[in-house]
Amino acid sequence: MPKSNDLQVVGRRKTSVARVIFRKGKGKITINNRDIENYFGRDTLKMVLRQPLELTEMTGKHDIIVNVVGGGLSGQAGAIRLGIARALEKVDPDFRPILKKEGMLTRDPREVERKKYGQPGARKKFQFSKR
Repeated sequence: MPKSNDLQVVGRRKTSVARVIFRKGKGKITINNRDIENYFGRDTLKMVLRQPLELTEMTGKHDIIVNVVGGGLSGQAGAIRLGIARALEKVDPDFRPILKKEGMLTRDPREVERKKYGQPGARKKFQFSKR
């Protein structure tokens, strides 16, 4: 539950939406009421969402509570990363150039293209035969 001195930020990627609550603390990261180690199995995903903290040298200074819905684990990790980067920017505006240079503040606009009628997928066509 957010308190008055907490920062609330939203991060999105693909179909994932992450609501990030940023508060002073010891560096505990909780995702959907589970510890980061239990939520993400792959180390690369844990590394992805810790990137903004490591860039700004803020690891271990804030507790992060995340509520994330939609998409797969990779999209969720990207959404959380964007949310953390936006929160860090609000904490200290001097972090903006560092995060911007690494592309942490840019929302990844890529989405799944819709399937079209008359073909099996978005771009794939049924096999063509002249006769």
